Amino acid sequence: MQSKTVIGHSVTDKAILYGALPLAGVVLGFFIPRIADWATGLRWFPWQRLLEVLATWNSWWVGGVCMLIGLLGGLLLGAMALDDTLKVTITNESVEFLKNEKTVAVPRNKVVTAFLDGKEIVLLDATTRELAREKHDQLKSEAHKIPPAFRAHGYPWSDGGDPYEARFRRWVEDEPELPPGANAVLKARAKSFDDGDKGKADLRELRDEVAKLGYTVKDKDKKQYWRPNTLR
Repeated sequence: MQSKTVIGHSVTDKAILYGALPLAGVVLGFFIPRIADWATGLRWFPWQRLLEVLATWNSWWVGGVCMLIGLLGGLLLGAMALDDTLKVTITNESVEFLKNEKTVAVPRNKVVTAFLDGKEIVLLDATTRELAREKHDQLKSEAHKIPPAFRAHGYPWSDGGDPYEARFRRWVEDEPELPPGANAVLKARAKSFDDGDKGKADLRELRDEVAKLGYTVKDKDKKQYWRPNTLR
């Protein structure tokens, strides 16, 4: 048995991100002066003054500088894309989720159920509380490798998805079956869907706050669905 299994950040991913993107940047940089010369004939095209300047630079070093800028830009984009790709490291002792330099580690002995909810990997404990809910970046043709990876390290995998799916209810403001504290957090959370990266961070943080109150919340089409953590 392998000591660990890694999902994401494969050799192919790295080859594409650190090979194809920089190469594309170099090619684009090589053609920038020629593109600028062509675009100056399109008076509706923006940045005409800049394009005219670029078009008049015919020295060999101009192409070299543009290619270098394209190379560095491609490497930067590759690094950003790799950093934004979820890396899952599965061992017999724990599961680690790494994304955007943030790590979520879940001990194996706390995981009672593991499953896929759409493109999200979900781990539950004995009280049905979510220990982790992380969106993977695997292609549809590669997603089938996720369940065997967890099973290979002894994690109880649910092929049928969430065994408590039927218990989720759509949240409405001032939900009568929720305590005021939980409603307040969910109300604040509902305002975060359209706030970009800051909103994503708030959604995650406030989801953890809801969990501390004894409830699980998940999102679908910018709507919140909740259920109690304990079985009743």
